[in-house]
Amino acid sequence: MNKYMSEKRFLHGGDYNPDQWLNYPEILEKDIELMQKANTNTFSIGMFSWATLEPEEGQFNFEWLDKIMDDIAGIGGNVILSTPSGARPAWMSHKYPEVLRTNERREKMLHGGRHNHCFSSPVYREKIAIINKLLAERYKNHPALLMWHISNEYSGECHCDYCQANFRQWVKDKYKTLDEVNYAWWGPFWSHTITDWDQIESPSPIGENAVHGLNLDWKRFVTDQTIDFYEHEIKDIRQITPDIPITTNFMADTDDLIPFQSLDYAKFSQHVDIISWDCYPAWHNDWGTTADLASKVGFINDQYRSLKQKPFLIMESTPSGVNWHKVNKTKRPGMHLLSSLQFIAHGSDSNLYFQWRKSRGSSEKFHGAVVDHDNSENNRVFREVSLVGEVLEKIQEVKTSDKHAKVAMIYDWENKWALDDAQGFGLETKRYPHTLQDHYRYFWDRDIEVDVVTKEHDLSKYKLVIIPMLYMIDESTMIKLQEYVHSGGILVSTYLTGLVNESDLTYLGGWPEPLQELFGISVLETDTYYPSQYNQITFLDGTTVETKDYQSVIDLLSAKTLASYEKDFYAGTPAVTVNTFGKGQAYFIGARTEVSSLNTIYDAIIEEFDLSNPFVVNGNPVVSVQSRTKNNQDYYFVMNFSEHPQSITVKEETVDIISGETQGKNISLPVYGVKVLKRR
Repeated sequence: MNKYMSEKRFLHGGDYNPDQWLNYPEILEKDIELMQKANTNTFSIGMFSWATLEPEEGQFNFEWLDKIMDDIAGIGGNVILSTPSGARPAWMSHKYPEVLRTNERREKMLHGGRHNHCFSSPVYREKIAIINKLLAERYKNHPALLMWHISNEYSGECHCDYCQANFRQWVKDKYKTLDEVNYAWWGPFWSHTITDWDQIESPSPIGENAVHGLNLDWKRFVTDQTIDFYEHEIKDIRQITPDIPITTNFMADTDDLIPFQSLDYAKFSQHVDIISWDCYPAWHNDWGTTADLASKVGFINDQYRSLKQKPFLIMESTPSGVNWHKVNKTKRPGMHLLSSLQFIAHGSDSNLYFQWRKSRGSSEKFHGAVVDHDNSENNRVFREVSLVGEVLEKIQEVKTSDKHAKVAMIYDWENKWALDDAQGFGLETKRYPHTLQDHYRYFWDRDIEVDVVTKEHDLSKYKLVIIPMLYMIDESTMIKLQEYVHSGGILVSTYLTGLVNESDLTYLGGWPEPLQELFGISVLETDTYYPSQYNQITFLDGTTVETKDYQSVIDLLSAKTLASYEKDFYAGTPAVTVNTFGKGQAYFIGARTEVSSLNTIYDAIIEEFDLSNPFVVNGNPVVSVQSRTKNNQDYYFVMNFSEHPQSITVKEETVDIISGETQGKNISLPVYGVKVLKRR
């Protein structure tokens, strides 16, 4: 068993940049002391250290890293050792300008910042292979080495000649002939027919990106090229340290906390041993409630856990504030413990921070950290971090436990790319990931566990599968969904589903026949409303709700109508339907509603198919209850995401393993309060 598998503690610590402090030995000495006082045990080191590790080409300096790793090992700590490809030294950019990226306007970028390197550059690949191999050989048997952290937050794309040649070869390998390329990209449109392989190049910002098949394939290529570079990075590491797990940190789109869009993480996840991701919610904002944001955090936690169907890691979070939100508000007292335990509740086996110590200069000197410029253990942030470490030690029996969901939602990165490209409907109201989060919110409010999976996952273990806005769907996925429902599954889909195939070409002959059979309807039109316009639908029980943005005009085949439109030229026609298909049922929601209006649809499904949380008797939409299971022992995380005391009622008495006290069936929580319960 490798060291990671035998580590019983939750990983607690974070990104440490000792290379910034080599001229301050007293600071480095103080760090080791503070690490113990903060109840931390794991540190990610080296991701931006290339200039210190290799100050001149071919001249390496590892002695400083030797000492840091020895010192951390000396306190029983772990090191997640990073490869330094996320930022090159200046000597490399100056001597080998090919390592710098070329933007979409074909302009060569300058040295500076980070993540502006070309994944195709032979020189860059050569240099990173050299230093990665040296790191692996030097530290392969070091007692502190727990895991490899490859690069940092892979992202971006390059349009240089090397990348153009690689893209051309990628297209040739996929399609074999130019006829197939022109068919998939619908070449005759605007005279974009390709007559020679050399005419293929990446999309340009000039020309409206009109060739949607090209756009889609370019994004697929960028993911594949990034993975190829990652695989190049780990080649020697995997060979030299086969028992040390490898990860790289995934991200979320930080503006509104939706899944990161530039790379297909479903594909990338197959190449890492452990999923890890960086989470920076804008707590205490002025545009939504704490529960609103907590639900979005829960969605992405569940998504990244579901990718490999096992516990994940939080590689970066902040103990206070960040430095790149529009407003960088610090966490209020109590929020740090609550937000940290939310990660654990959804399946994380760590809470790691960016950063351990604030930088003295440059862009991250005011980014939140465990150790502030005061170098003190007595400020509020340090004390709250220490408390988190203390709590994680108390609940360490939860580590490696799993989650078991009966409900799944399908999220598809390629679907998002294609739907964004669609020049129709409402250009600003499609909101694919946000719509999934709206549906997820129903289940989060009711403490019902959800896996956020891909269309490639096995669906048979779920009672309910939800596929909002699956605009791009191939025939094999349609058949897979038919098989799932025919075997007894419950499927829910919505407007803007099933309009194009895997090449972003529309289906001829109307809505695809396999979907007509499955849902018992034919979708004739999709009507798009302006933001100020609305319709109404009325359910069989008389409940009326407003609809907005999108209304599907439906022809009923074998399905039953659950709700009908009240207005417009399709008044009286079906808006929500259900169809019995084999042993299961397929629901179609033809119109977009407010989040609260989904209750009418899902309440009946949850009751009929017994999907409610068996532990919660009377829940509370701002108190989230999440569970993890290990060796037939259930652990319940009860978390108050509001600014007021709250309460819920549960089925049985439990023990709070944080306090050690018996907890009755009526649970009261203070502001931002959290309990971790298990059966007595």
